[in-house]
Amino acid sequence: MTPEPILVIGGTGKTGRRVVARLRERGVPVRVASRSGDIRFHWEDRATWKAALDGASAVYIVPLDTAPSRTPDLVAQAVACGVGRLVLLSARGADISGYFGPAFDGGPHIEGEEAVRASGVPWTVLRPGWFAQNFSEGAFRDEVAAGELGLYAGDGAASFVDAEDVAAVAVAALTGPGHEGRVYELSGPRALTVDEALEEIGKATGHRARYLPLDDAAYRARLISRGVSEAEASVWADALKPIRTSWEAPVLDGVARALGRPPRDFAEFARAEAARGAWRA
Repeated sequence: MTPEPILVIGGTGKTGRRVVARLRERGVPVRVASRSGDIRFHWEDRATWKAALDGASAVYIVPLDTAPSRTPDLVAQAVACGVGRLVLLSARGADISGYFGPAFDGGPHIEGEEAVRASGVPWTVLRPGWFAQNFSEGAFRDEVAAGELGLYAGDGAASFVDAEDVAAVAVAALTGPGHEGRVYELSGPRALTVDEALEEIGKATGHRARYLPLDDAAYRARLISRGVSEAEASVWADALKPIRTSWEAPVLDGVARALGRPPRDFAEFARAEAARGAWRA
């Protein structure tokens, strides 16, 4: 009898593709759902939901970061389809009013958390902070590679979490016992300012990018000059608030609780990314 697959929504994204890879390494049947995955899934096209969910034993949910949340409706559909376990990617500070700036007020993450808690099936919530991978494959990568990273982050610090650790926790929760009803707050093992993070990347690559701290107006103008809309520039400025306030600095214990080991250090992340050529022009 063929085991029921695990559905990974957002299976081609930053954490999703890592979850897929780890499940496949274990020989676990995986269904990759995204707009470009094995199974077509689109958050804004509910006609795609049921086909993705039917027959899945568990689901890793990477939600949309837009309000109102679509996660409650997806959770209801998953339960109706007989899914037996839900692992939700949420966000650090989702339950703290004002953690992010105004663009995130009434954000979707807490609605998604409430939905999985009320689902009636075993659930786990992951709350990672800012990903280390934002420097190597995300929003900061091109500027780091070009030699200057300008952010509205001041001298604030964050305990950047490695997406590989997030994926490892997700896989543990999807496949093993002892994670039901848990909320894992995920961070790296130490806090770094943006300048200190660039220093670690410089040690790994031999080419140190300069950090350019910007104020709100200068940061928005910088983004808009590069084709970002005013609305999206506001979202980025608000998203950086937990770094510039150092609210992301405290080290959290979720990785250790879930995996029984410490999280990967930013320096190790930088060496691994440099080895794969993440910052090559």
